[in-house]
Amino acid sequence: MVHKLQALTPDSLRPPFAAYSHGTFTPHGAAWVHTSGQLGIRADDTIPNSAREQAALCFAAIDAILAAGGMTSADTVRINAFVTDRAHMAGYMAARDAWVAGMDRLPASTLVVVTGFTRPEFKVEVEVTAARIHTA
Repeated sequence: MVHKLQALTPDSLRPPFAAYSHGTFTPHGAAWVHTSGQLGIRADDTIPNSAREQAALCFAAIDAILAAGGMTSADTVRINAFVTDRAHMAGYMAARDAWVAGMDRLPASTLVVVTGFTRPEFKVEVEVTAARIHTA
């Protein structure tokens, strides 16, 4: 029986397009954290113009939420991200790749192009699901 988070990237599938796994196996009994979608806004309510900077702020907020739940980015099993234009994909992916760099297991990930968010300045929104296995 597997007692750890495990990346699922079957050999029968085309490899992932970027730094992610096709799926993540999470064993029974894991503790979970589900974040709300985080937007690229600073504590002083300013919003950077670039998608990469907004995405970096999203991941920084996610780090804080995960820490509040006793977890780190390494516990992430899934990333859901949304950008308002295909032109913002590269900036988002650069921030995401920096966030997952050094992970020994890449999470599953989905990126969707949407028509917009609550304010037109927002270009990126990111949410994650994380899990930690209890060890005795």
